[in-house]
Amino acid sequence: MRNYLAALLIGASALAGADVAVAQSGPLRIEIDQGVIEPLPYAVPDFVPETPAAADYARQIARVIAADLSGTGLFREVPASAHISTVTDFDSPVKYADWKAVNAQALITGAVGINGNRLTVRFRGYDVFAESELGSGLQFTGTTDGWRRMAHKVADAIYSRITGESGYFDSRVVYVSESGPKNDRRKRLAIMDYDGANVQFLTNSASLVLAPRFSPTGDRVLYTSYESGFPQIHVLDVGQVQRKVLSSGDGTMSFAPRFAPDGRTIVYSQTQGGNTDLYTMDIDTGAKTRLTSAPSIETAPSFSPDGRQIVFESDRSGSQQLYVMPAGGGEARRISFGKGRYGTPVWSPRGDMIAFTKQNKGRFHIGVMRTDGSEERLLTASFLDEGPTWAPNGRVIMFTRESQGSTGRALLYSVDITGRNLKPVKTPDGASDPAWSPLQH
Repeated sequence: MRNYLAALLIGASALAGADVAVAQSGPLRIEIDQGVIEPLPYAVPDFVPETPAAADYARQIARVIAADLSGTGLFREVPASAHISTVTDFDSPVKYADWKAVNAQALITGAVGINGNRLTVRFRGYDVFAESELGSGLQFTGTTDGWRRMAHKVADAIYSRITGESGYFDSRVVYVSESGPKNDRRKRLAIMDYDGANVQFLTNSASLVLAPRFSPTGDRVLYTSYESGFPQIHVLDVGQVQRKVLSSGDGTMSFAPRFAPDGRTIVYSQTQGGNTDLYTMDIDTGAKTRLTSAPSIETAPSFSPDGRQIVFESDRSGSQQLYVMPAGGGEARRISFGKGRYGTPVWSPRGDMIAFTKQNKGRFHIGVMRTDGSEERLLTASFLDEGPTWAPNGRVIMFTRESQGSTGRALLYSVDITGRNLKPVKTPDGASDPAWSPLQH
């Protein structure tokens, strides 16, 4: 497939900001200028209903797939009004000339069948100009209630075949839902699909909740609650909405928790005697290990994907900066040296970058840097941008943006690691502190 190498180079060149021209055999030529590319034109006609009851699902599944792909900024849909061909039989030969005529470089076709409450989705992807199939077709089966998830799975498969990267559409986001006036803001935990659909509330608004974080398997959520009057860490089983308190055991404040890659250990901040340090805890036994003992504030820890290192923020140098240390504790090395203050660091799932919040000259930014602090790049700027979280494939970052003024509220936004494709994420109310799940299974 002619687009494959070019798509791979998008990710390779984006952080460096290099000007790249990729010429392939044939008419296609993709220009990448500081990570900016011309989106790939594609077509996804309504899927073919194999039973009358499947007609609505066939249409809606195709629309969700299109929204997923176009939402990346890497793809541009050829609208149905421009189509010359229609697809009425999933197994009929593709009329490549008709799709070339409307400049669709990729084509996605599918069929949907229903048997009781079981839904089956078959699909194929095609490279139109090469007149070849993009790998073999696949089939997903589930319940009718899960039709959106099957659409996301199809989009993930197509995205992966065209870009060479894993997808991120079949994932969820846990966040803090905010409602009410600014001076009486009510907050509760909510979970949704990555695109804002299927919102469910996990807690009520009786007490303040902060900093939800997914487990590596996506079935549990850590968060900080003020239910007892001071911050304590809770862990919640998402499927059963059951929770328990992870007590520090001595009545001290504990907050900013995050899972280790093994899913059995957490790292968090604990305040004792006016000092805030980092600790790890075994969830099952409650056994704690102190990692830092500096006369400063250490918080917002995040494990590297291999579990060997932790990045965190500290004011030990006199201002809020980022540090990396071994996961078992030990000497920490500073990695942030730009002007301003740095916080909320999060290690990329790929292990190659760290996202962070930066405050400088009255503006807040979401940025990324290499794990040694090199190649820092700011992706956003506003009155208040904070709290980045990575998509499962390390390609997109979601964060909180709060507007200025007495009526301002917090909303979720996402941005590509190139700094392109900044856009809001739909939520029914105000929203803050997102955490992206791994891909679902």
